Amino acid sequence: MSDLPRKAVTRTAKLAALPLGFAGRATWGLGKRIVGESAEIVGRELQQRTAEQLFKVLGELKGGAMKFGQALSVFESALPEEVAGPYRAALTKLQEAAPPMPTRTVHAVLEERLGPDWRELFEEFEDKPAAAASIGQVHRAVWHDGREVAVKVQYPGAGEALVSDLGQLSRFARLLGPLIPGMDIKPLIAELKDRVSEELDYALEAQAQSVHAEEFADDPDVVVPAVVHQCEQVLVTEWIDGIPLSEIITDGTERQRDRAGQLLARFLFSGPARTGLLHADPHPGNFRLLPGGPDGEDDWRLGVLDFGTVDRLPGGLPTPIGVSLRLTLDGDAETVYELLCEEGFVKESIELDPDAVLDYLLPIIEPARVDSFQFTRTWMRSQAARIADPRSPAYQLGKRLNLPPSYLLIHRVTLSTIGVLCQLGATVRLREELEEWLPGFVEEDLPDEDLPGEEPAAEG
Repeated sequence: MSDLPRKAVTRTAKLAALPLGFAGRATWGLGKRIVGESAEIVGRELQQRTAEQLFKVLGELKGGAMKFGQALSVFESALPEEVAGPYRAALTKLQEAAPPMPTRTVHAVLEERLGPDWRELFEEFEDKPAAAASIGQVHRAVWHDGREVAVKVQYPGAGEALVSDLGQLSRFARLLGPLIPGMDIKPLIAELKDRVSEELDYALEAQAQSVHAEEFADDPDVVVPAVVHQCEQVLVTEWIDGIPLSEIITDGTERQRDRAGQLLARFLFSGPARTGLLHADPHPGNFRLLPGGPDGEDDWRLGVLDFGTVDRLPGGLPTPIGVSLRLTLDGDAETVYELLCEEGFVKESIELDPDAVLDYLLPIIEPARVDSFQFTRTWMRSQAARIADPRSPAYQLGKRLNLPPSYLLIHRVTLSTIGVLCQLGATVRLREELEEWLPGFVEEDLPDEDLPGEEPAAEG
C-alpha cells in the first residue's frame, strides 16, 4: 500500500472516476438489457459494481473523500432497499476500516513528533493498525506506566488531502447524485469543509475529549477514554474494548440494539447539557458496546470515541428547539410558526401557512410523541420519500424553509443519529431523554421571559 495520495492531479482523477464510472456502467447495463437480460438482475449488478468502486476510491484516498463516505454511510437507511442493499456493505466498511498507511510512515511520524526515543514511551506498540479513519489511524499499545492505550497517528499530508477532496467533491456534487439517489449532497460537503481545521487539530480534540472524560468518569452508562498524551499529529488515549456498533447493527441481539439506541439518544441530548459540547461525528465506527452496565455484566455501556468534530454549545442545546418541539406536539401551529420565524427558519420575505408547517413537522417528530418508538429503515424511508418527492406538499414547503447557520451542525448530528437508530432498528424511549435533557421541552423548566411571543408588561 502506498502512502496517502497527495498530488491534486492524482486525487482529482480518482474522484472524477466515480461519476464517469457510473455513466459507463449505465451504458453497459443498457447494452445488457438490449440483449434480453432481466432489468432487475442488471440493476442489482450495476448497483453492486458502483458500490464496490465507491468504497475502493473513497477508502484508498482517505482524507475528505473517506470523510464524505462515512457521512453518507449513516444515511443509507433513508434510501430505497433496492438502492441501499448493495451500498450498505460498502459504506459500512468505511465506518470501521480503510487501507492502512505503511509502517515506515507511522514510525517516521512518531519519531518526528515524539522524538527519536519514542519507543521508550511504550512497553509495547503494535505496528498493525487497529482501525483506520479519514485523517489518521489507530494503533494499540501499552504506555510506559502499564496502561493500554490507543495511539492515533495523523496521515502526513492529511490537511491538504482533506481540503483538496472536499473541493473536488463540491465540483462533482451534481454528478454524484446518481450514486446516492434522493440525497442533497452539496450542503453536506459544504458543512464538512467548514470543519476541516478543527478536524486536523489534535489539541482541540484532546481538549474536547478530556472535558467529556472528566464529566462521564463515574457515569454508569457512558464511557469516554481519558487522554494520556497529545502532540501535533499524535493523540494517545486510554484503550477501551467493546463491540463496534457496526457489528451490533449487523449481528446484535434485540436487547443490544435497544440498549445501544437508548444510550446513543441519551448521549446525544445529555452531552451538550453536561459538557457544553455536542459530539458531532455520530457514525457507528465511533461507538462501542461494553459489558458491565448498571445491571451488571449482562448489561451494556456505550463507549464513545473520536472527538475531532464538536459543536460548542456553552448553554447546551438551544432552548427554542425544545420549545418548538413541545409546542408542535401540542398542535400550537401559530406559536410554532412565530418561533420558527424568530429563529430564522422562515426568512422575512417568505410567508407560509402555519397549519401547513405543522403538518410538515408532525410526522418527523413522531418518535417524541410516544413513550417508546421503534426506529426502522421503513420509517426513515417514508420520511425521506415524503420530503424528497417533488410532487408532495412537504417537498414544496421544505424548499421554502431555511436552516440558520447556528443550527446546521445540530441538524446534521440529529439526522445522523436518527439514521444510526434506524440502522439498529432500536426501540427507544426518546421522550424520556428529551424531558431529562432538552431545555424548553418541559414547560415548567422554561423561564417566563423565554416564552415565544411574550412581551414584557407595560408599567404604569
